[in-house]
Amino acid sequence: MRLGTKVVDLTGPGLTDRFGIGGTDLGTTTTAPQGHLVSVFGDTFRRATVGGPGWRSPVALFADPASVPTGLRWTGSAGRGAYAHQVVRYTHHGWRRWGRRVRRVTTVLPTDVIAIGDSLYLHTMVCRELGNVRWTELHRSRDGGRTWRPTGTRFPADLHGGLFQMLTWERGTDGWVYALTTGFQRAHGLLLHRVPETALTDPAAWQSWGPAAGRWAWGNPPAPVLDGRFGELSLRRVDDRWVLAGFDEAHYRIDVRVLDAPTADLRAAPVATVLRGCAWDDEDHAGGRVAQLYGGYVLPGSTLRELHLVVSQWNTATNWPYRAMQFRADVSGIA
Repeated sequence: MRLGTKVVDLTGPGLTDRFGIGGTDLGTTTTAPQGHLVSVFGDTFRRATVGGPGWRSPVALFADPASVPTGLRWTGSAGRGAYAHQVVRYTHHGWRRWGRRVRRVTTVLPTDVIAIGDSLYLHTMVCRELGNVRWTELHRSRDGGRTWRPTGTRFPADLHGGLFQMLTWERGTDGWVYALTTGFQRAHGLLLHRVPETALTDPAAWQSWGPAAGRWAWGNPPAPVLDGRFGELSLRRVDDRWVLAGFDEAHYRIDVRVLDAPTADLRAAPVATVLRGCAWDDEDHAGGRVAQLYGGYVLPGSTLRELHLVVSQWNTATNWPYRAMQFRADVSGIA
């Protein structure tokens, strides 16, 4: 199966300057109840680099859903005027309270966003430096992603052995939201959970998928549904199938798995490698080789034959490129 090919750069000079965005990453995306696309990005800076003025995270950009086949066309941002403002209220390298404790926080990073009813929900990791999660929390927007408020829902960083930090979720057709989770260290496998759509913000309503007495069922203590060393994840329903895109740190690539149901055996699921990591002098975006890649978020409007992904790239030696890009892949052959 052929690797994916690049469609366009999505962020960077000449693309997102009007939003005060030079360097940024991530870009998990969903369709707002109002019909436009909402893409949420992580650590963002005014210049095309990592660091410097204008540091904020998360930020949200809006796009025309009709632009997915040829590359997202940005139509606006969350904030006042064109400038993309930070959508979660806190101070970088500041202090935030968890119960009776006050903890140092460096940044708040988005993991996934979902639309339920007239609201958008954003799951974020509250971090002190990369990989060190203080806790995770949910935020809600009732105006299509323009303004966000905390729901008050928080999950401890050590929940399920620390494997409920990085999350991706999708609505089923049965009134449940299904979520695959892992840690933020790119060193762990995946757990599976579900929660009623109507109780997304109630931690007690979440159920885990695990084995007991030789049988897997909901409500059992969770066990890994897929072993490995995973990073960013994106679970979406595409063409009536469940698609999981994920960054595989162990093999330095982005894989896509196609499932019949969220509880399908991930170890036996058909899998396609759509992008491979490589050295900087070996890049070939038309041939699916990307240096220092991560992310891999499925865009709304994708099909199995035309699966569109938002992929990040960060040259940690020079801090540029530090951007999001759009790639296209055909995974219909494994469905």
